[in-house]
Amino acid sequence: MRTILYLATALCVMGLAFWAYHVNYATQGRQTELRALKNEIASLQEGLGVLRAEWAYLNRPDRLRELVNLNFASLGLLPLAPEQFGSAAQVAYPAPPVPEAPLTGAITAPPKRPGVIPVTHLVEDPL
Repeated sequence: MRTILYLATALCVMGLAFWAYHVNYATQGRQTELRALKNEIASLQEGLGVLRAEWAYLNRPDRLRELVNLNFASLGLLPLAPEQFGSAAQVAYPAPPVPEAPLTGAITAPPKRPGVIPVTHLVEDPL
């Protein structure tokens, strides 16, 4: 009987060792993936910062003003005037939906109210 107990205990210890070995290497693999993802995120954030700096450089008001002055005739640009703007009354809004007409001669049930039992027939008081 003791032999079976020792054998079962040894098998449990070996099973737990295998499980711990497997979990250890799986954890190390996940940590490696996490490090690679963090490095990728850092490089993408750095690239995004460079793109934002380039965008700010290209959209400087003095630079844009100079480009407009250089290309004013070739682009056919016109100066802004108050007549170019409209009012909210000029916007064509869609028409409201038209409700459907009820069927003629159709019997409609009264609206149900919670807690109210509808009376289907009248009962005369015998007294």
